[in-house]
Amino acid sequence: MTKTLTERLDQIIPRITDEGFLSSDGIGNEIACYIFDYAAEDELEVRDYVSWTLNRLKSHFSNLNVLHINLLDVVVDYLKHRKLFDKTIDMQAKKGDSAVLSALKGPLAAEKIRDFIAQTHDLQKNDLILISGVGSAWPMLRAHGLLNCLHTVTGQVPLVMFYPGDFDGTTLRLFGQVATDTSSPGAKPYYRAFTLVPREEQP
Repeated sequence: MTKTLTERLDQIIPRITDEGFLSSDGIGNEIACYIFDYAAEDELEVRDYVSWTLNRLKSHFSNLNVLHINLLDVVVDYLKHRKLFDKTIDMQAKKGDSAVLSALKGPLAAEKIRDFIAQTHDLQKNDLILISGVGSAWPMLRAHGLLNCLHTVTGQVPLVMFYPGDFDGTTLRLFGQVATDTSSPGAKPYYRAFTLVPREEQP
């Protein structure tokens, strides 16, 4: 039976505050990376939930150091840091989106964003990292590319990404439609990530 979004959201806080989850018990040597996928049309509801969750964690789990990273904010902050933000806005107005995306492909490479996040935050001093803003940052920044390298700076800190699309345990499809890039035709990109709360009831 398929769970409603509300039923799935209600399971998040008990899950992410569980001692076993925070200590990565039961996942062996795997990376403590989790995906909460949801339909793109539920974005505003999930966005409100993330805000509520951050307040709830602060008031009821004040012993936990929780870092929230909004990817759109990261992109804007990084462009300002590189003194590229105003140039980007000007280029978009004069030449359009395609020109901007082409120009930003190098500056917004996943590894550069990873390094900027690591420079901005002391990641491994946190107990939990929550990532949102995936859809808002696309296509300037692609979440799957960031996931593939972010673990090198987060260490064993559990990371949860709120993902507006589908995740079947191996493949991410943004908005349920946009297939991720693959290294070879027909290949399925593998993500060392776990589903935080399944959409289907477990037998």
